[in-house]
Amino acid sequence: MGIAVITMKASVIEMFLVLLVTGIHSNKEMAKKVKRPKNTVPQINCDIKAGKIINPEFIVKCPAGCQDPKYHVYGTGVYASYSSVCGAGVHSGVLGNSGGKILVRKVAGQSGYKGTYSNGVRSLSLPRWRESFIVSESKPQKGVTYPSALTYSSSKSPAAKAGETTKAYETTPEPVALMQALTISAAEPTHTSLPKPAPFVISATSSPRPQPVGHRSQETGFVPKEELSTQSLEPVSLGDPNCKVDLSFLIDGSSSIGKRRFRIQKQFLADVAQALDIGPAGPLMGVVQYGDNPATQFNLKTHMNSQDLKTAIEKITQRGGLSNVGRAISFVTKNFFSNANGNRGGAPNVVVAMVDGWPTDKVEESSRLARESGINIFFITIEGAVENEKQHMVEPNFANKAVCRTNGFYAFNVQSWFGLHKTAAPLVKRVCDTERLACSKTCFNSADIGFVIDGSSSVGTGNFRTVLQFVANISREFEISDTDTRIGAVQYTYEQRLEFGFDRYRSKADVLSAIKRVGYWSGGTSTGAAIQYALEQLFQQSKPNKRKLMILITDGRSYDDVRVPAMAAHHRGVITYAVGVAWAAQEELEIMATHPARDHSFFVDEFDHLYQSVPRIIKNICTEFNSQPRN
Repeated sequence: MGIAVITMKASVIEMFLVLLVTGIHSNKEMAKKVKRPKNTVPQINCDIKAGKIINPEFIVKCPAGCQDPKYHVYGTGVYASYSSVCGAGVHSGVLGNSGGKILVRKVAGQSGYKGTYSNGVRSLSLPRWRESFIVSESKPQKGVTYPSALTYSSSKSPAAKAGETTKAYETTPEPVALMQALTISAAEPTHTSLPKPAPFVISATSSPRPQPVGHRSQETGFVPKEELSTQSLEPVSLGDPNCKVDLSFLIDGSSSIGKRRFRIQKQFLADVAQALDIGPAGPLMGVVQYGDNPATQFNLKTHMNSQDLKTAIEKITQRGGLSNVGRAISFVTKNFFSNANGNRGGAPNVVVAMVDGWPTDKVEESSRLARESGINIFFITIEGAVENEKQHMVEPNFANKAVCRTNGFYAFNVQSWFGLHKTAAPLVKRVCDTERLACSKTCFNSADIGFVIDGSSSVGTGNFRTVLQFVANISREFEISDTDTRIGAVQYTYEQRLEFGFDRYRSKADVLSAIKRVGYWSGGTSTGAAIQYALEQLFQQSKPNKRKLMILITDGRSYDDVRVPAMAAHHRGVITYAVGVAWAAQEELEIMATHPARDHSFFVDEFDHLYQSVPRIIKNICTEFNSQPRN
């Protein structure tokens, strides 16, 4: 009996073991047959900001059209988390305009974000932000699990248009992923818990004081408002420092343009304002509308960011009247670029004139004065005159007579108002290319320089040629043309002779040839009379907007008084540089030179050493120019 029981127990155990092994094997077979769900890539809209997504690293699919300026991007390479994820992808070049997948990785906040224009997207600059991110091609890293749905910082997840659910994970996340999400949430809370206020009793006569913007923490001091919530107001950019220009738009408000085209013109201005990244450290923009007469809509300091500027542009109403562009350019030259209107001096001045068809007045003279004042003029001509209409134009070829240079850089010809929006990006690129803004005033292209040359007997023929080489060496350093620096020369002994005036030669080559042709005169040394002659016969031709520089070269003491003529030069705004050689009297050089004499008087002991003074004179001319307010 005992043996039978033992045998039965052994059979039961054996059956149990067989069933156990068979079950394990079946489970393995079942597990092989069940396919693991394929990991899906969540889709997001163009307006989703990186700061709204808690996940530290993720792959997303972006739709087409995210290069639109309304999807704001801040930074270059490393982007502030307030930026559009997809907009940053387009700006970085990782994502095309047609959309696609990108890999996003969160990184630490930066102390500053640099704005640039790239791939059709204008990114804005920003002083600082609490969190950043970078984008790259959507190549998953080995061993990294990317979420198939995103975790958002608010309870209401922004649903994507493509129908992608955006709840927190559809399946229970793995503990590691959950801990990562909790860690991020703890590090950057969605809503900072403010300490409970102390009891506050309102008396019958008191009223509640407005709460300050932000919160004062006992541990860290003042916490900016944007740190309190991920749903903060949009950060205000300081402007793109790589495009620091003072810009005036002349918009056509004439009756002929019509209401529809006037609205298209305003939309174009808004697009440019958005692309420019307006701000005190970058470009500033004002608008003048012209018709019969011009009027300032707002000046450079009225609106200090792109959003405010766009709102102001929308409120502009059409004035009507004729299309007097020349009068508008004169108005801007005289009134717009002033310190009172926000002109910053060191920033290049730019005017963009928009014209429907052609002007009803002349632009050549007013534009010339504008260029000589250092203003870079761009012209956008929309639906210009066809061949049989040109007979009706007041001034044929008006654009070439107006723009800063006739090299094609400053002129845009748009065939139709409906194609105007295509001009916004190339215009912004050119306006911001400050190195090519050739009409901006510099120490090399803003002066009338008059040389007063001693031709007395003590100089001698050989030394006189050395003096002329000195004059040529200085002239060669400047940009010479009718609208840039102009050169004139007077030779003197007892008498004086105008060798050539400011309006005689309009190119550097012609000026240098003219200097070579000056003949040696020989005679006495009446330097005082020579200064007076130069004021009357040479600088009388100088233009109002030009700096007046007199460079006087002498080898001896004057036979007449130099004090009174030197004072007359000073009162007429002529800056005098006195260069003495050999027997020139040092005290006389200091009397003739503009104050301070140490910066405007030079002495060399031999004619052959004159060349050594050229770099010092050029440096002092530029230093003095750069120390003065521009325009």
